[in-house]
Amino acid sequence: MQAGVELDGRDFFKDPLSREELEELASIISMDELFSWRSPSARQHRDKRGDLSDADLIGLMLEEPRLIRRPIVIRADDPSRYALGGRKADMEAISQE
Repeated sequence: MQAGVELDGRDFFKDPLSREELEELASIISMDELFSWRSPSARQHRDKRGDLSDADLIGLMLEEPRLIRRPIVIRADDPSRYALGGRKADMEAISQE
């Protein structure tokens, strides 16, 4: 990470995201992308992928935070630049000026 880039960490399990926060994330990241379809917790929902609305996905993530893909990194100065899922290359790219 580049010097001067600040990160604000949050443990979704100790401090769950609210509906409003998930809706705000939905304005930046598609809910389908934010939903952790590979999570074992998502197994029962995979056959409904494409049929679930954003509101449905938000409801599921509120009930089970493991369904939120993480980590989520969003640049404060440019929210269109974000990375999900912890890929090292994506995380490094997000920190570049």
